[in-house]
Parts: sequence; C-alpha cells; structure tokens
Amino acid sequence: MKGAENLRKDKNGESAAKVREWLIQIREAKGLTQGAVANAAGIAQPSYFEIEKGISTPRPETAMKIAAAIGFPWTRFYEEEEKSVNVDALGEGT
Repeated sequence: MKGAENLRKDKNGESAAKVREWLIQIREAKGLTQGAVANAAGIAQPSYFEIEKGISTPRPETAMKIAAAIGFPWTRFYEEEEKSVNVDALGEGT
C-alpha cells in the first residue's frame, strides 16, 4: 500500500494527491468508517483509503460499488472537485 509518505509531490513540494473531501463528507454524514464502506463495496480498506485520499482513482466498476454502498452517483468520481456536498440532498437509501 502506498502510504501518505509516498505521495507524489508537485513542483512546489506539495502533495499532488487531491483529497476527495466530498467523499469523506458523505461517508461521515452516514456515520460510516472507511472499513465499513470498503466492506460494503467489496474492496480492501487500504484501497478505499487510497481512493478517498486521492492517491488513486477507482476504475468504473469500483466507483459503482462504492457509490452504491453509500448512495451517490458513481460518476461523481470523474467530475471536477466541488468545495462541499449537500449530504441532505443525497437522501436516505440512495
């Protein structure tokens, strides 16, 4: 597993990974741990960690599984980052 210490750096020495804050917000709003989401999606927790932290981008199949597990459109992984997500708009059980 690539740890946080192994993140690529940009020309200014900053981390090149872009944390998916929106994904963290959705997960936390539903009261779930990274492990719970990973288990529900059928992936390893370290893989989910890398996706959430922006270290890796999920393949469409994996994006669909994560989205189904916590209720958001799977294409969200491939859209531009937004500052926040209205977790109330996601609805229960979606």
